[in-house]
Amino acid sequence: MNNDINTLCVKPDEKVDLNKRTTVYKGVMEKEEGKRKLKKLIRQLQDMQELLYADSGRSLLVVFQAMDAGGKDSTIRHVFGPLNPQGCRAVSFKAPTSSELAHDFLWRIHGNLPPRGYIGVFNRSHYEDVLVVKVKKLVPDTLIEKRYGHINNFERLLHDEGTRILKFYLHISKRYQKKRFVRRLEKTEKQWKFNPGDLAERKRWDDYMKAFEQVFRRCSTKYAPWYIIPAETRWFRDLAVATIVESTLQDMELRFPKPSFDPSSIVIP
Repeated sequence: MNNDINTLCVKPDEKVDLNKRTTVYKGVMEKEEGKRKLKKLIRQLQDMQELLYADSGRSLLVVFQAMDAGGKDSTIRHVFGPLNPQGCRAVSFKAPTSSELAHDFLWRIHGNLPPRGYIGVFNRSHYEDVLVVKVKKLVPDTLIEKRYGHINNFERLLHDEGTRILKFYLHISKRYQKKRFVRRLEKTEKQWKFNPGDLAERKRWDDYMKAFEQVFRRCSTKYAPWYIIPAETRWFRDLAVATIVESTLQDMELRFPKPSFDPSSIVIP
């Protein structure tokens, strides 16, 4: 499993060609084994979340980006849904409001960061301002260029102040997206998830792929790495994300605080 995970991480300054990155899992692990591993990992994540909260010295930010129907909601539900909601908060970033547009592009992000002891999950993020904004040419290219640096500096600040950052791109093909769109239209209980406006974005597929490739090359760092997850194999998608999150929490060397009293001296009447 570790070898599979290592290939998903984008190295700093690595040039990524998404056409050459698989959207399906091609390893030797069977689906049932993967599901068993995920159940075990979820229990470990629950324990690690409690430890993170008790330690209260650091936090974890998990960022998800994908094309429409890429599986962000599903991944968040399967991996983070079982955690204690008191210590794990998911935020979905839609189109910015007029108030948000009146500030710099990182303003709305900063106010939603997880405090120490917490896990924060972003469904879309500050990267929309070098993805959607870039593809739709909403600001000059010269400003987009500066934003890569602003993002790296911002994430370095968070890291230095105690927030570990993981960034996941859920990689699907254009063919798979069509399959998911058709399914949404065919199932009554899924139709609410379909937005006709998504078809306009679909026409810009190649432009989005190029924009993502730039993001990976410019903004995957040792302190805030990007992982490209083959998201069409959904059980592996969830397992890969859970594995990386659990490994990161383990790497943080969290500790339960020592009590300020002698527990052996306490007598409960």
